[in-house]
Amino acid sequence: MNLKFAVNDYVLIWNLLFQASISEEIHNLKQKIWKNYKNQYNSVFKDNQLILKDPKNFIPNDDTIYNIVLETKEYERIKKNAEKFRIKILKIWDENKKEAIKELKDILRFDIKLYHVLVVSEKLNIIDTTNVKGSKVNTIVWGKKLNEENPFQLIINLVYQIVMKELSNYQVEYQDVVKAIVELAILNEFATRLTGTTHYFTGDNTLKYLKRQIYPYWLMYLGVSKDKMLEYMTRDKIGFDTFKYTYEPHLKELDLYAFIDFCIRNQRHIVKIDELEII
Repeated sequence: MNLKFAVNDYVLIWNLLFQASISEEIHNLKQKIWKNYKNQYNSVFKDNQLILKDPKNFIPNDDTIYNIVLETKEYERIKKNAEKFRIKILKIWDENKKEAIKELKDILRFDIKLYHVLVVSEKLNIIDTTNVKGSKVNTIVWGKKLNEENPFQLIINLVYQIVMKELSNYQVEYQDVVKAIVELAILNEFATRLTGTTHYFTGDNTLKYLKRQIYPYWLMYLGVSKDKMLEYMTRDKIGFDTFKYTYEPHLKELDLYAFIDFCIRNQRHIVKIDELEII
């Protein structure tokens, strides 16, 4: 996984204009622009897909609104803070990327191409993983408040959003299975390896039973031998009777896509809610 972090004027301005106002000054600026340039303001709303299609080379048809915002001191201040935010994120990624990439490759078993992380103000409190048809680059817009006391949370959340985007068009009719397995891979196993503490209760509560049903086969996918499964059950506080499950050694040879396919093909056999317990 290769990540590049950048602050893009058009991405930042678009989100300042069309997300919730992050300051009184921005609110007042938006009101003023709307009052005097309604047609241009409505036109800019449609730019988001075009910007994300090729952020570095985007040229607006009408740059009136963008120029008005660019020339304000409030925008200058916000962009400066966004640049500081970008540097903080970049530092956390650079300090941990070697271990993160190693563990991610071991869990996913497929490569993720270059992603451009377009950093906006953390006050916007947004993550945008929109898939843009015909996009020339893989992008994710990041404006989520940083917990500096827990830098691993940034990496886990960032990687999770990217992996979910990678699989967003895969087995779309079984998105609950896809999301459950991505959670097992990133929010649970990847997070556990990075932090040294189990994260197997993290994630969407509506998926917890499905994840527990998949869990025995997930351990097989990870290459956990039958005699080592008790250690993982104890670690993750999820118990099951190993004698009731046929050990599937070939699962450790699959990548995440193939494991998803396996679970979908065998979902009637995998669903055994009453045979799992929390220990």
